[in-house]
Amino acid sequence: MVDASARSKIDELRARIHHHNYRYHALDAPEISDAEFDALFQELRVLEERHPDLVTPDSPTQRVGASPVTGFEEAIHPTPMLSLANAFDEAQFTAWYRRALDLAEGEPFDIVCELKFDGLAVALTYKDGVLVRGATRGNGSVGEDVTPNLRTIRSIPLRLLKDVPGRFEVRGEALFPKSRFDRFNQRRAEAGLPTYANPRNTAAGSVRQLDPRITAERHLDIFIYSLGYSDAPTPSAHWDTLQYLAKLGFKTNRHNRLVRRPEEALRYYLDWRDKFEELDYGCDGVVVKVNSFDLQRHMGDVGREPRWAIAYKFPATRAETRLKDILVNVGRTGSINPYAVLEPVDVGGATVSQATLHNEDYVRSKDLRVGDWVIVERAGEVIPQIVSVIEDRRAGDERPFAMPTECQSCGQPLNRREDEAMTYCVNAACPAQLVRLLEHFVSRGAMDIEGLGVRQAATLLDRGLIHDVADLYSLEDKREELVGIDRMGEKSVSNLLAAIAKSRERPLARVLTALGIDHVGFEVAELLARHFRAIDAIIAASQDDLTAVASIGPKIAESVSAYFANESNRAVVQKLRAAGVRMEDEDRPEPAQQPLAGLRFVVTGRLTQFSRAQIESKIKDAGGAVSGSVSKRANYLVAGEDAGSKLTDAQELGVQVIDEDEILYMLERGPREPQDATAPTLL
Repeated sequence: MVDASARSKIDELRARIHHHNYRYHALDAPEISDAEFDALFQELRVLEERHPDLVTPDSPTQRVGASPVTGFEEAIHPTPMLSLANAFDEAQFTAWYRRALDLAEGEPFDIVCELKFDGLAVALTYKDGVLVRGATRGNGSVGEDVTPNLRTIRSIPLRLLKDVPGRFEVRGEALFPKSRFDRFNQRRAEAGLPTYANPRNTAAGSVRQLDPRITAERHLDIFIYSLGYSDAPTPSAHWDTLQYLAKLGFKTNRHNRLVRRPEEALRYYLDWRDKFEELDYGCDGVVVKVNSFDLQRHMGDVGREPRWAIAYKFPATRAETRLKDILVNVGRTGSINPYAVLEPVDVGGATVSQATLHNEDYVRSKDLRVGDWVIVERAGEVIPQIVSVIEDRRAGDERPFAMPTECQSCGQPLNRREDEAMTYCVNAACPAQLVRLLEHFVSRGAMDIEGLGVRQAATLLDRGLIHDVADLYSLEDKREELVGIDRMGEKSVSNLLAAIAKSRERPLARVLTALGIDHVGFEVAELLARHFRAIDAIIAASQDDLTAVASIGPKIAESVSAYFANESNRAVVQKLRAAGVRMEDEDRPEPAQQPLAGLRFVVTGRLTQFSRAQIESKIKDAGGAVSGSVSKRANYLVAGEDAGSKLTDAQELGVQVIDEDEILYMLERGPREPQDATAPTLL
């Protein structure tokens, strides 16, 4: 029996911690000291350790409790996350307002003004007041389920402060505050690690980390700016909804403003245009919305953009300077990236000496020539770029840019594919891209070799211990040289060599991912591996053979063909094969003979014998389909410990719930016959 007093005390502590967490992270108005908060948290942690059966997903102790994942499940948005049309000057803003006024049949309407955050749009779904899903925007209709990562953001409530029955979704922007980003970069620099370019991109990358513990270390923040949908009654206007969301525990922006006339909205814009850089988070404009939800619905959408809102962007900061040279570098995937070398110039408070030029077509479209005077633009934290040439300052001795025909690092011919602007070096042994390729090769989603970071990879290359990714598997013969490397003692070398040896058994899809073929992530690699079953079959496949695989288009097919057409790449594959790396998957029966053919599964909770990713892979290998959410189309829910809301959904929809032992039985023998009443379920 659970101690009733323990349950009561745990409930009380959770409520107090949720309250103080909201005061600190959402309102920036703490009522207790950090030490007092830590004491409450520790008291709850101790009680939950004594009573593990009382631990729930919405407990404050569970913000960072998830294990690393191998990939993200799809998250379908019940109501699309639309993008906004942009206005870049007063005339465009005024034109939008007049169109909206016409749709409102000439009746003036209230307007809500908000800052436009420069982060990553996400959707948070709650069920009966408890956070059950966090997803990225994706393409607006389908995003990625990144719930464990978003749970680490302390300004996101795990449980709402007030009861809200049924399902309830809000939208917001995940951000990396500038001050925290600067400290984060400083720590990386002190540790000899590469620093990140800007808070926006780092926030997006942090939300999509496969290990939630990495996300937690970055201390992201969020502002909630709208309601997605709700089963429960909600206010009838956007401004009232923002106040309602704040009372539920969400962090809304204190600079939001309700105005009556377009002139007031313009004043709001002009005020923030002059001071947005003082904010501790990225902001690149203001968003103006019609307040009434009824009027919003009446105005509707055009394409993927609502007619009832617009983003009024701040002007970019610009300066004039001289274009000294146009050089290129080589990216991890072999992309040849032109960049401008500029006379240093102050642009918006930052000294700019380089600017991205994207690709050869971009340079030609702007008619950039070495020696030109150019206008350089920098908006907020965006990487500087050249806006235009100042043609009347040309002296006649400027030099046009010519893309090199050979890689400056390895000397191999460069390749530009049809219908693509980027030029590539497709030599897998190219030194310029090898360090980043090694970093990718050993990553969790690829060969999963722990203990080898960017610094170690660069050292191995500099010392001539490896020349391509396949040489990792010969390091076991170079133990003495490895032990002599700084920060690589006997124990760390042993662990590294053991991880390398273990990686030889990774399945074909992981090997294909690790090779770093352009446009081939894990999902594409899995499609190729499932269809061809062996790397030799992929190498021999024509582009028509590749595009015959479901979801493989011409661009991916061309990329795969170009990669394996390169002799250096094929040599690396042969070295990997000779080192004992798996180059084919076991044969599997035809779909009709597979035990789970035609069945759809959802996997949830914590399993004991396998990870969720491993079980899902076994289900697919047995002919079954795997979905990320419970629906009437699902045949079975495989439920481990702490199954959460998906278990409730399955019970409500009548989906059969089975445990880990039963799915293992089914993987071998298929579903039990209807008359077999011994099949264990959790219903």
